[in-house]
Amino acid sequence: MNEELREQLLAFREDRNWGQFHNPKDLAISLSLEASELLENFQWKTSEETVAAKGQELADELADVLIYAFFLAEALDLNMEEIIRNKMKKNAAKYPVDKSFGTMTKYTEL
Repeated sequence: MNEELREQLLAFREDRNWGQFHNPKDLAISLSLEASELLENFQWKTSEETVAAKGQELADELADVLIYAFFLAEALDLNMEEIIRNKMKKNAAKYPVDKSFGTMTKYTEL
């Protein structure tokens, strides 16, 4: 993550003394709740309808998800870029291109 953005997020939290509430359990709960709010925008609509009508709401909710993911990574002392790279390596091994190209089959069934 960009260091300037990281510092901005941490300063925002510090200025409000919210760090005291940011334990891993509560951050994981908040992350799930924000993801649900993102998902709620799609309820009873097609993807196309939602994207056309709710672009700003989607951006705001996705930002909330990403912010809570950042704070959770901080609470767990995890480097977001590193854990994403590591997970992508695992995913590449589980989903080789020759077996997974163009299919949504789970790796256990490839």
